[in-house]
Amino acid sequence: MQTKNPLEFFRTLPPKQCTECGTHIIEQAESYLLECDRCLSKHED
Repeated sequence: MQTKNPLEFFRTLPPKQCTECGTHIIEQAESYLLECDRCLSKHED
């Protein structure tokens, strides 16, 4: 079994999607959010 280059693994991951509305989330390093900013702001109301 050949191991994949770790950088290639992360490059080929699909973009993260918001669990509420399905839009793509632009992630920052060490981000564990599952919802976009718009959906998160709705919860604060």
